[in-house]
Amino acid sequence: MRAPLAVRRPADPPADTFDRRLTLPLILGSVLNPVNSSMIAVALVPIGTSFDAAPSATVWLVSGLYLATAIGQPVVGRLVDMFGPRRLYLVATALVGVAGVVGVLAPNLPTLVVSRVLLGLGTCAGYPSAMYLIRSENERTGRDSPAAVLTALSVANQTIAVVGPTLGGLLVDVGGWRSIFAVNIPLSLASLLLGGRRLPRHTVLDDRNPDASVRGLDLPGMTLFAVTLGALMFFLMSPSPLHLVLVALSVLAAAGLAWRELRAPTPFLDVRVLRGNGPLLATLTRQLLVGVTAYCLLYGFTQWLEDGRGLSAAVTGLVLLPMFATGIVATLVSGRRRRVRGSLVVAGVVLVAGVAALLLLDGDSPVWLLVLLSLVLGVPQGINSLANQTALYHQAEPARMGSSAGLLRTSMYLGAIVASAAVGVFFPHGADTPGLHDLSLFMLGCAVLLLLVTVADRSLRRIGAVPPTERQPA
Repeated sequence: MRAPLAVRRPADPPADTFDRRLTLPLILGSVLNPVNSSMIAVALVPIGTSFDAAPSATVWLVSGLYLATAIGQPVVGRLVDMFGPRRLYLVATALVGVAGVVGVLAPNLPTLVVSRVLLGLGTCAGYPSAMYLIRSENERTGRDSPAAVLTALSVANQTIAVVGPTLGGLLVDVGGWRSIFAVNIPLSLASLLLGGRRLPRHTVLDDRNPDASVRGLDLPGMTLFAVTLGALMFFLMSPSPLHLVLVALSVLAAAGLAWRELRAPTPFLDVRVLRGNGPLLATLTRQLLVGVTAYCLLYGFTQWLEDGRGLSAAVTGLVLLPMFATGIVATLVSGRRRRVRGSLVVAGVVLVAGVAALLLLDGDSPVWLLVLLSLVLGVPQGINSLANQTALYHQAEPARMGSSAGLLRTSMYLGAIVASAAVGVFFPHGADTPGLHDLSLFMLGCAVLLLLVTVADRSLRRIGAVPPTERQPA
């Protein structure tokens, strides 16, 4: 009688080579969030017209998704760490299809917001699963995962984020705004098919996790984390002295979270790890500021192009398309560099200059100037995501790669929540030019702070540095 074989999937990949069959489902799962984040930008005005809703109301279509995702990413990331990526990936991507159906059939704005919340929850598993499996392949092969894999992941997300408004504009012009919800149905089916066939049922990291049981779930910590972010988000969406109780609730929940996590045997959010990992905290801070500026551009600048400049949804998408070219080129060029600090500094300088140039725009600005700004602003969009992702890959503990990746995305989504709140504040009745200038000043402050945080972070110098043993003699 033959002894049973330990099989990861029908045909094992080479023992010393990254399994390339994972690449497509990982990329597809990770781009579900950016495709929904970016396409909605050109649909906010048509949806507002359809339901007779102001920008301060339609902004909940943005914030609802990001609140769900900001809370869900580290929660699902922790579940990925505990139970492996396959089950979480399949359940979450199925939820994306359900959300698409709800959006297509939504009779009013609140139902549409529910659809966006479901989308936020459904898109939580893709990125943590991808980072987990990349780290698992590193452990399995005994070799550092190829930079090309991380670059491909970043390029795909960057491509979708930039092409999304153009695709969304075309879909809105051809099939109405409901078509940007309908597109989630085939994307969900494709993710389920590829994930079911190619994702492993068992990974190397699974063997190293002693907490892989329901009893290891830190439900009190997860609840306190959700209350902390939820209360803060609701205050940001409607800041006023009457709502300061939400800030107090957020602070109390955060204090309770820290107290709980310091004492929990298997904490959801290991405060001790964060407290002792300054480089990781700096990376999360940078990602937060990147999120604020990127999503202020995506939602604020896009709405101004339609309302303030008077362009159609399709033309607005085409004006933003040049970000695709420069973003991809910037990602590919920076991806070939081993060191990330210089790339982040360049991105910071270009971002400051590009945001400052928005102050020169008015309702009569020529289209060529808008296209030129789109080209310039694509550079930091292309560099920042890959550089911060690479930094986290080197800074996070392997056993918590999924939850750390979730925190990186949560930082980005917190930035998106702040950005959507800022758009609501500066565009209370419409995306006019004075509102764009005020929003640009806000973005400029965030961009300058991002550059300062990057320059001050000396730990970045060690990432990608050539070890002394590999240096060529002078």
